[in-house]
Amino acid sequence: MHAPSPIKRRFSRQIHVGNVAVGGDAPIAVQSMTNTNTLDVDATVAQIQQLEKAGADIVRVSVPDMDAAESFGKIKQRVDVPLVADIHFDYKIALRVAELGVDCLRINPGNIGREDRVRAVVSAARDNGIPIRIGVNAGSLEKDLQKKYGEPTPAALVESAMRHIDYLDRLDFQEFKVSVKASDVFMAVAAYRDLATRIEQPLHLGITEAGGLRAGTVKSSIGLGMLLMDGIGDTIRVSLAADPVEEIKVGFDMLKSLRLRSKGINFIACPSCSRQNFDVISTMNQLEERLEDVMTPLDVSVIGCVVNGPGEAKETDIGLTGGSPANLVYIDGKPASKLRNDHLVDDLEKLIRDKVRQKQQQQDDMIARSV
Repeated sequence: MHAPSPIKRRFSRQIHVGNVAVGGDAPIAVQSMTNTNTLDVDATVAQIQQLEKAGADIVRVSVPDMDAAESFGKIKQRVDVPLVADIHFDYKIALRVAELGVDCLRINPGNIGREDRVRAVVSAARDNGIPIRIGVNAGSLEKDLQKKYGEPTPAALVESAMRHIDYLDRLDFQEFKVSVKASDVFMAVAAYRDLATRIEQPLHLGITEAGGLRAGTVKSSIGLGMLLMDGIGDTIRVSLAADPVEEIKVGFDMLKSLRLRSKGINFIACPSCSRQNFDVISTMNQLEERLEDVMTPLDVSVIGCVVNGPGEAKETDIGLTGGSPANLVYIDGKPASKLRNDHLVDDLEKLIRDKVRQKQQQQDDMIARSV
């Protein structure tokens, strides 16, 4: 029920990672990376399926050697979400996963070696309709750039990126996206802002090695939020030292807060205080856990008292306002029913799921009418 985002996104050339459009007018894609051993096919497939269930648009898998490349091929056959192969140094690995159906190659052309090897990788990408992601990281800048700048700087990151881009330009290959990640928020933001003015290709955003779940979420939200507010960014990864599924959840929450993406439930909840007429924190914890499977966009407000509750409820699909002797539920901004505390979470979950089914049916009917 909220208005569209006021953010005007940077124009970018659209590419496709499998069936996912990246750039142009496509929704900002949310991705993560597996942390299982790629040689353990079953474990890696299981984690990818968990990420897909959480809403991941794209998943990256590390492919450090040829054995991992063969495992990647088996993994690819068993999952539906587009897969990016993370490759360094050995161009033959890139050629092999191209044969095995990879959806995107994450390489730095300058690390591949001689130009004939870069040409071979680009030819394989072109022949198979595979885009490339150039991934520059402050922790692995080329030695000559380290010597030139003395330490990682935004200018060093951008120079490295442009150097790699030049390889692809010389081969007239434009189907790529770029990242210039750093663990320092100011460095990453400055680098992305600079690069955004130099190229038209999509930008993959990330604050690399951001930290654990809490600190990493805060750091990523600040850094990526600054860029997203500028309209910069076509795909994001929230890099957390945590379960990769948490990266997807945080990524979508970030985009929902800026009205750039609506997927799943957008909860508006008060922090609770002595005015509350039900346990807001416990209610929210249970609702978030129970409703993780919902992917239909829905705004739900959970407010513990009547001070702010009615105002928030009138702006959401479903709103719960604390009251005595019963709590008031609003649906589509209008008072609809009352719920008592003894079965509050069960009753509210049922109302939410009923509303989700109704919205999904409306969407299905619209699609049917348009065919």
